[in-house]
Amino acid sequence: MNARDLTVKKVGMIGAGRMAQPMIGHLARKGFDVAAYDIDPAKRSAVEAKGGRWAGSLAELARECEVILICVGYDRELREILSPEGGLKDLPAGRVIAVLSTVHPETIVDLARMAGQRGIHLVDSTVCRGGKAADEGTLLSFVGGAPDVVAALKPVLAAYSADIVHTGPVGTAQVAKAANNMIMWSCLIANHEALALAQRYGMDPETLREALLMSSADNSVLRKWRENTMAWAEDDMEIVQKMAAAKGIGLPQAGVNREICRILKPKRFKLDEYGR
Repeated sequence: MNARDLTVKKVGMIGAGRMAQPMIGHLARKGFDVAAYDIDPAKRSAVEAKGGRWAGSLAELARECEVILICVGYDRELREILSPEGGLKDLPAGRVIAVLSTVHPETIVDLARMAGQRGIHLVDSTVCRGGKAADEGTLLSFVGGAPDVVAALKPVLAAYSADIVHTGPVGTAQVAKAANNMIMWSCLIANHEALALAQRYGMDPETLREALLMSSADNSVLRKWRENTMAWAEDDMEIVQKMAAAKGIGLPQAGVNREICRILKPKRFKLDEYGR
């Protein structure tokens, strides 16, 4: 089956964590029949509360769904799911797999090649803007893949995304997400340092923050101050460092920022503690 002939009615979601749960709800409200699978059965009630069905196995998703979204944490988990012996081994030709996870671009290219040998279309479709945007259905989706596959997938992505950008061939959505993460974590660190310094000099941090939002220092993380959990900061920056090493490029700021993020995470937004 050619991707342009694909009519999507049934969508599968692998992983039912913080980001995936609201996505399931948006998909269900848009009229898709959504089934979800997670290794943690305790998430079943949350999936059903969002309007999704609980799948008993990955094989069930493979039988039923035209599009399967994968939202797991790490390269290792992704490779296990998509291995020749994995839970989607019986996925029919012509189906589409979209990887929402943030992983190394080469992982996506490798998995897409193997999927293609089975007649399956695999793309990467990373998301930005965080948990609040997931709740609101206003995520930004970067999509890397063949144009016809991306076009077939867009109605699914539009259920939870306010913006969809086709970044190029498979793997480029991971590159775009890595660039996003590098800048985002840099801004978060700079925001902390600027506000902490101002506070030491007796200025109200919130007054300064509001002023900076009108200046050239404005940035998304400053606008959403106190919202970021930093849940994936170290992992994001580890991927960036591996990408840089693979291409023989030095990214000294990215390396320093990874270490700062590790120290900052337990003290985030606690300006009295920053720098001590």
